[in-house]
Amino acid sequence: MAFKPANNIQDLQYFGEFGGVNPSISDSSTYTFLSAKTMFDTFEGNADGCYLYSRHSTPSNLYLGKALAAMEGTETATVTASGMGAITPVLMQLCGAGDHIVSSRTIYGGTYAFLKNFTPRLNIKTSFVDITKLDVVEAAITSNTKVIYCESVSNPLLEVADISSLANLAKKHGLKLIVDNTFSPLSISPAQLGADVVIHSLTKFINGSSDTVGGVICGTQEFIDDLRNVNDGACMLLGATMDSLRAASILKNLRTLHIRMQQHSLNGMYLAEQFEKDGLKTVYPGLKSHASHDLFKSMMNEKYGFGGMLTVDVGSLDKANALMELMQKENLGYLAVSLGFYKTLFSAPGSSTSSEIPEDEQKEMGLSDGLIRFSIGLDADIERTYEMMKDCMKELDIL
Repeated sequence: MAFKPANNIQDLQYFGEFGGVNPSISDSSTYTFLSAKTMFDTFEGNADGCYLYSRHSTPSNLYLGKALAAMEGTETATVTASGMGAITPVLMQLCGAGDHIVSSRTIYGGTYAFLKNFTPRLNIKTSFVDITKLDVVEAAITSNTKVIYCESVSNPLLEVADISSLANLAKKHGLKLIVDNTFSPLSISPAQLGADVVIHSLTKFINGSSDTVGGVICGTQEFIDDLRNVNDGACMLLGATMDSLRAASILKNLRTLHIRMQQHSLNGMYLAEQFEKDGLKTVYPGLKSHASHDLFKSMMNEKYGFGGMLTVDVGSLDKANALMELMQKENLGYLAVSLGFYKTLFSAPGSSTSSEIPEDEQKEMGLSDGLIRFSIGLDADIERTYEMMKDCMKELDIL
């Protein structure tokens, strides 16, 4: 039977402490025990249903984690204070001094900076490869490799990872496959395709209102327990804890994710098709011209489309900046980083979200100066939006 992530969220039933339709928010940093033995057992990880200290876990965080695990179809999940607060503990939990990571070369700039500049201090090395070439990925694996790391749909070039094939490769070599699924919630379900760990920045589509940062790690009960272990768990000891009030807020927004993703995808597809017809260099997984269009289609939970992210190359950074400033002036969206908001957001990744990647490496991976990354909003009249964007492009001689 087909995996239906939105059904799994719909089927969760939580009652608040006083019968509320939303679970009550646990607004405490520490929790009391009726006996000293229960406190000891909780420290040892042997007391289910007991709470110790909010850096470890809270009822509100567990509610959100349970919902996100249901969405991804994993045994459980733990939420963190940011997307990077999810990515870094996973890598630190799985890798130590002398270990090696094989990573996609096109990943979020913060993740790239962590692997390129920070983990070498701990004697953890990373090889950055073209994740779409399985032979290149396999050739990069060494006897010290522990992890293959990628994004379902990469930031910002929208390269698509063949998750099933990468999972087979990881199993063959005894590695863990970690997939950041931030760009494609509901559309792609990496754990169903063989990924060991699925990460999201909740800041983006899942929360959807650009008012908080958050992250989640979805995986096996054993791995999540390891991350939360009071003695050597990376989540517990690195301390990127989500606040209970934020967890409750994100849980409420998660319930409309399926409706929002459908609209983001509908709008993204419309604009991509129009821009391509206009002769603009447009990258969107829903276009037949996209190198991985068929691969995305084969992995996709059909109802949710190809997502809300697209790129257009307008030739130069000056033109890109002028267009973004004009579109913002015309109220077509915001010149801002991040994604998943109800209004369209646009940025030039080379000088913003991927600025951590050196210029020569940006060129090598095909990240050009004139590239604009669009996070398409929930516009009710996308035809009007397109006509207005086209007028802006004509005014600047881009069209």
